Amino acid sequence: MSESTSELISAVAPRGRPKDPAKRRAILDAAKDLFLTQGFAGTSMDAVAAAAGVSKLTVYSHFSDKETLFSAAIEAKCESMMAQPIFALEKGDSIAEVLQRIGAAFLRVVYGEDAIRLKRLLCVVAEREPEMAQLFFEAGPRRMLGQMERLLCRAGELELLAVADPTAAAEHFFGMLLGCRHMQVLIGCCPPPTEAEIRERVEGVVQTFLRAYGN
Repeated sequence: MSESTSELISAVAPRGRPKDPAKRRAILDAAKDLFLTQGFAGTSMDAVAAAAGVSKLTVYSHFSDKETLFSAAIEAKCESMMAQPIFALEKGDSIAEVLQRIGAAFLRVVYGEDAIRLKRLLCVVAEREPEMAQLFFEAGPRRMLGQMERLLCRAGELELLAVADPTAAAEHFFGMLLGCRHMQVLIGCCPPPTEAEIRERVEGVVQTFLRAYGN
């Protein structure tokens, strides 16, 4: 971290002072829009501050650097549509209903306008901005895979599923959901699926998954 950045951070309001959640949301929204249009390298903390209508000091008081801000923007987007409770599994729950809930939410995320724009951008800039691609994978796909792995382990504990390798099974589940349609949408060959098509896809995948891993 540069000396000037350190000075900025040390100049922020006294330690322990509550941060304004509205300003945090404004910063994340501004960052998301700028990363989508300017890329990672082309987005500066100054530009984020200006777009959010806050000072640069305020941005640094919430996010220590651009990498942290980018990861937080991706996580916030995923959390808004696939919040942690969606992966909850309690005794007495229907594993089929839980998987359908997760599958439908996942497809709504990956076929959302922002997600499609970001993935198309990453395909263009990944070679010259590999850091952006890695940060995206860790904050988005890797995070969801981890949540799915934990759910599958929980399903095993409750004797709802028999999953020897939760990591592989989580990849199987999301991979089946995406199929070829996702690639077709990314390259502009067809539109994103409708809600009815999402429900149909999820139901088929869940049935297949339960035949493979059902107890």
